[in-house]
Amino acid sequence: MKKFGLATQIFAGLILGIVVGAVFYGNETAMAILQPFGDIFIHLIKMIVIPIIVSALIVSIASVGDVKKLGKLGGKTIIYFEIITTLALGIGLISANVFHPGSGINLSSLSKGDISTYEQTARSSEQTGVVSHFVDIIPSNVFQSLAQGDLLPVIFFSVIFGIGVASIGRRGQPVLNFFEGTLEAMYWVTNLVMKFAAFGVFGLIGVNVARFGLSSLIPLGKLVLVIYGTMILFVLLVLGLIARAAGTRIFTLFRILKDELLLAFTTASSEAVLPRLMDKMVRFGCPKSITSFVVPTGYTFNLDGSAIYQSIAALFIAQIYGIHLSLGHQLTLLVILMLTSKGMAGVTGASFVVLLTTLGSMGLPLEGVAFIAGIDRILDMLRTVVNVVGNALASVVMSKSEGVFDQKKSEAYLLSQHKLA
Repeated sequence: MKKFGLATQIFAGLILGIVVGAVFYGNETAMAILQPFGDIFIHLIKMIVIPIIVSALIVSIASVGDVKKLGKLGGKTIIYFEIITTLALGIGLISANVFHPGSGINLSSLSKGDISTYEQTARSSEQTGVVSHFVDIIPSNVFQSLAQGDLLPVIFFSVIFGIGVASIGRRGQPVLNFFEGTLEAMYWVTNLVMKFAAFGVFGLIGVNVARFGLSSLIPLGKLVLVIYGTMILFVLLVLGLIARAAGTRIFTLFRILKDELLLAFTTASSEAVLPRLMDKMVRFGCPKSITSFVVPTGYTFNLDGSAIYQSIAALFIAQIYGIHLSLGHQLTLLVILMLTSKGMAGVTGASFVVLLTTLGSMGLPLEGVAFIAGIDRILDMLRTVVNVVGNALASVVMSKSEGVFDQKKSEAYLLSQHKLA
């Protein structure tokens, strides 16, 4: 298995699951044998979600508190990141509503018991008033919320606790060290869990194909087109307009970062280009002090590509199961994604974990991720590129807003790049 990467293993699990499911279409015995593979993987994912989110949020918030010496830059950067990622999530939701990537499959043949669970969750959410919903975000007993997996109260507590750790300075360092160690340990556990991903995908997709037939795979091509098209549109229009307002052009960033973007696309890893990205932005005219803060922070708070992917994927799964999400539900989905996507950049299959977490919070079928898991590598390649471009642009925007962008250095660097070309 060491000879094959995770993406290859998952793809192999997908293909094998499709073949086995097609061969045993309608065979209840085969479905009963395949089901445990998927159930075990789902349980493993649920097992790691809460510890990762708690430790990641506390470390992220507390670490931001450590750079208060940067003054207003810290707050300004976080606000900028929140605005951009919210725009990305919103555009993703609009795109999914316009193009309906999941409408090509009808899972109405699901047993009434399965679908009624999700319908009951949706109804109970509708019956809960807006005020009560916000009150419930604040946990009366954080340990009870942890045990029950109530995500929003856990996130609320983690953010407040992270601020507290940052506020007490050196006395909070042992606490921060503990959660940093916890986070590192959970990264290791996550990597271990993801080794079972191929088997999980095999079981989940096999059961779905055996139950619904090969026609259930039709929406996958449309999903890839919708996500890719939305990401490209977001980069060219939204990030393009922001770049123009900051006095540069998005195609200029493409030109100077062409090697890094190619590396990010082929490896689907934004971490692989982090050192080179920071070096390029310093050469482009951004001060090292700003770049060293904005880019790493962006890897936690500014994942535009991942935001688009998660919002479209969540609605895709709702659509293939025939579950209608009202405007209120979609706004709730947007808020949950805003929170759950933070601090997950270092986790293998981070977007996959965030998506599962979000589906659970919204009462949507977790099994639906089996359709996406097999093509996740294809989607991950472009969303990584979008994440890198977004964080590179953020360095320019923050440098310009602080009035410290070195225009002469930028022009000299672009000229040198032109001569090399």
